[in-house]
Amino acid sequence: MKMYMRIVLLTLVLFLGLTCQKGEQLITIETEYGDMVAKLYDATPSHRDNMVKLIKDGFYQDLLFHRVMQNFMIQGGDPESRDAPSEKRLGMGGPGYQVDAEIGALHFKGALSAARQPDQVNPEKKSSGSQFFIVQGYQVPAQELDRWQQQKNMVYSDSDKERYQNIGGYPFLDGDYTVFGEVVEGLDVIDKIAAQPVDGANRPTSDIKMNIRLGR
Repeated sequence: MKMYMRIVLLTLVLFLGLTCQKGEQLITIETEYGDMVAKLYDATPSHRDNMVKLIKDGFYQDLLFHRVMQNFMIQGGDPESRDAPSEKRLGMGGPGYQVDAEIGALHFKGALSAARQPDQVNPEKKSSGSQFFIVQGYQVPAQELDRWQQQKNMVYSDSDKERYQNIGGYPFLDGDYTVFGEVVEGLDVIDKIAAQPVDGANRPTSDIKMNIRLGR
């Protein structure tokens, strides 16, 4: 009987341990305009695990949000942006590999989405190994959502439509880019960064550095 109880207890401990490990992975993106806390989706394991690895390696330390477009998104993760002179063209760097597409989630405001090369050279829609963008977007009218549904052969639920109309986003990207997480704290930071002045290449005229760490 004692042996049986020990086995039951051991099984329970192992089960609880595995259960605790299945919690969503949170990350914190630190900037001078405030911090953004994002959760990485378990539904996109390749992108989640890649981001976690890069963060652990210190990959994102002092990289820039090198491309900022108000009412659209803020983009970073190019390793060539670290200490880059103001005249340097950015947006082409990465860790030397791509991540297979895991397309599914929608581009609501706060969506953490993987940047990628265009379809002409990347028909499989593979993601950059490190570059990402965070959606700011705009409040999308119902008629526009209906148009995107028809053009993209997609179906938005009532809750999807409500979120796009009230919180905002950028549905033009749906079905074409991998959303692998979302900002759950600090949506106002997106607005602050997106409002900064930029040059002709949409690079902020004053560098906006980031650091990303695991956890809140």
